[in-house]
Amino acid sequence: MIRLLFPIWSGRQRLANLLRYCSKNSLLDQGIQVHAASLRMGFDFDLMLSNDLIDMYSKCGVMDTASLVFDRMTERNVVSWTALMCGHLQNGNAKATLSLFFQMAFSCLKPNEYTFSTNFKACGILNVPEIGMKIHGRCVLTGFETIPVVGNSIVDMYSKCGRINEAVMMFNVLPVKNLISWNTMLAGYTLAGQGEKALLWFHRMLENGEIPDEYTLTTVLKACSRLGKIREGSMIHGFLITSGFPCSGKAAIAGSLIDLYVKCGNLAGAQRVFNQIGEKNVISWSALILGYAQEGNLAEAIELFKQLQNNSKQVDGFVLSSMMGVFADFALVEQGKQMHAYAVKVPSGSEISVSNSIVDMYLKCGLLDEAERLFNEMPARNVVSWTVMITGYGKHGIGKEAIRLFDQMQSNNIEPDGVTYLATLSACSHSGLTKEGEEYFSQLCRNRWVKPGIEHYACMVDLLGRDGRLKEAKDLIENMPLKPNVGIWQTLLSACRVHGNLQLGKEVGQNLLTLDGENPVNYVMISNIYAEAGYWKEYEQVREMAKAKGLRKEAGRSWVEIDKVVHFFYGGDDTHPMIDKIHRVLKEMERRMKERMGYVHGVKFALRDIDEESKVESLRVHSEKLAIGLALCHGGWDEARVIRVFKNLRICGDCHDFIKCLSKIVKVVFVVRDANRFHQFKDGLCSCRDYW
Repeated sequence: MIRLLFPIWSGRQRLANLLRYCSKNSLLDQGIQVHAASLRMGFDFDLMLSNDLIDMYSKCGVMDTASLVFDRMTERNVVSWTALMCGHLQNGNAKATLSLFFQMAFSCLKPNEYTFSTNFKACGILNVPEIGMKIHGRCVLTGFETIPVVGNSIVDMYSKCGRINEAVMMFNVLPVKNLISWNTMLAGYTLAGQGEKALLWFHRMLENGEIPDEYTLTTVLKACSRLGKIREGSMIHGFLITSGFPCSGKAAIAGSLIDLYVKCGNLAGAQRVFNQIGEKNVISWSALILGYAQEGNLAEAIELFKQLQNNSKQVDGFVLSSMMGVFADFALVEQGKQMHAYAVKVPSGSEISVSNSIVDMYLKCGLLDEAERLFNEMPARNVVSWTVMITGYGKHGIGKEAIRLFDQMQSNNIEPDGVTYLATLSACSHSGLTKEGEEYFSQLCRNRWVKPGIEHYACMVDLLGRDGRLKEAKDLIENMPLKPNVGIWQTLLSACRVHGNLQLGKEVGQNLLTLDGENPVNYVMISNIYAEAGYWKEYEQVREMAKAKGLRKEAGRSWVEIDKVVHFFYGGDDTHPMIDKIHRVLKEMERRMKERMGYVHGVKFALRDIDEESKVESLRVHSEKLAIGLALCHGGWDEARVIRVFKNLRICGDCHDFIKCLSKIVKVVFVVRDANRFHQFKDGLCSCRDYW
């Protein structure tokens, strides 16, 4: 430990300078020494030094001591209050910041521009526009709205709260518009998913003579990435090159360019940018690694990660979490375990974000026991840690454990956020816990800090739909304070299909096509509800409408990992070298199931107006069955073991029935993760209780 050697000065300014130095460099131990010296010298209640102490302890992350200094002050000014507010905000407690702001109102002290800007940031982080508007109103009354730092903070707050129209209105009345103002609006449009407007705003900014900085360029490149606008992104890339901007020397811009080419499906372009970077940093490596992974080229992604390790670059927590996320999404258990073993050996592996991603990986790979063990061993947990675990329980159909954890989390003084509530409501829905779901939704509606979004209402629609309360679900959509989106109507349509309510399904289907007539999923869902009801003419009409528009749904794909090799299958796939043996095994399983259980294919799930034999053949080659067939070829079915299969879409009814029956006649437990949840098939039963 470095020791600060200094005489006991009489001048308080020297103590203040030392505290500011400790604050700037996060020197907690030395700051404590200065604090002790100030007490010995009789400066216990000195206003300036107390403010500096609050700042020092805040910057060092010791908020309890910062608050203690504040509480013991006999005199406070606006700097005292603002310093503690900033401290709470910097240490991730935006609620405490806003609480202090409202307490300050009773102290007869008036906020300054830094007080206002800090609290606007807090409102943006918490997504509480109502509170932000109240503070904005106070700004207008006191005249601080016209100060650039405050005006920009107001624009930023509205943008982050999704109130982009209010952000534009505020921007237009700013008396002084600087680069920060323009960047804030660019980021706001990009965050709101309005990339087209972000690009228009960028052109308007250039026309106004503003010179873009690194933040501007990374933001506009992000907008191009999200839109898949390779042409516009390439033009910006060209502008950077012709203007002599040092792309290869700016890590954030190089990373954004790689991300642009990756998101637009141009991996060759991404590789070119990567190769041109002289001093590659972790951002560049991670952007390209994730690009290859997202394109399904896992071998290249893993090879690049190995090169990064051998490049003497310190692998940071972001890269570890991102790689773990890739293994989680593709359910690559062995690779995930190897990455876990690597994370234990590096300093960044102890970061809480990495621990969260490891727990998430095990949950998504179906290893619930391992995830629980790691979660319980975590030395520190944040709201994300609890949310990941609650989500996992929900996906596995263990709703009661999910709500137990939700209650325990609050008992541990961890406040749930919107995502936590969403995970809890989803868990209640998956497990049929209707009463509990309604109680938690009511709790959310009463919450001062977290407001229900469209996703929370969709969960309630799903919950009511599962319970057969379709009219209540429809009424909830029509009476909620938010505009219904495609997702919430799709949720209700799924419930109509399960309960065979064709009349309501037609009405919901029309709403879907009015909202989004270019989404192939909508046509598939509507045609399927007609097919299950036997209305083949209407089924064909809907399919023809989609065909005329040139719409194609995402192909169903399943995969299984055998001996550390991942095998992918599509419906009707005949490319696998063992396909003949797979079909023989599946037919043998069918024969045994028919003999012992009277199993017959659920031909209604074929959804085609063709003869019964053709329907059976079409069902026999579904991707999840092919994956299971391969797994049975590689280990048999007479010994107790677990086969894990993963699918990118929802499992169909026939495959669900098939695997249930199969689990009754063999000693194997089948765990299938589809787009919605986990299904554990054992002894002829499924953990979803036949509702998914």
